[in-house]
Amino acid sequence: MLLEIPSAFSLKEKRRVLNSLKTKLKNKFNISIAEVGQKDIWNRAELGVAVISDDSSFCNEQLGKVVEFIDNFPEVVLLEINQEIL
Repeated sequence: MLLEIPSAFSLKEKRRVLNSLKTKLKNKFNISIAEVGQKDIWNRAELGVAVISDDSSFCNEQLGKVVEFIDNFPEVVLLEINQEIL
């Protein structure tokens, strides 16, 4: 997922927003999440999210809820989603 963080004007502000978002997502959805790109750009972030289950419909449902949560998170703008189910 590619995100924009309009309120961030430094890497420190970006990390504050991302840490808050990642913690809330982990606690709410029991997922793995990490920043995987755009690490040196202060107002952009690329996040990778993993959901593991033997039921692909559950994975789709969880990922949909994660996307909705991020889309409604006030400090970020969701720019792009790439989803892959294995």
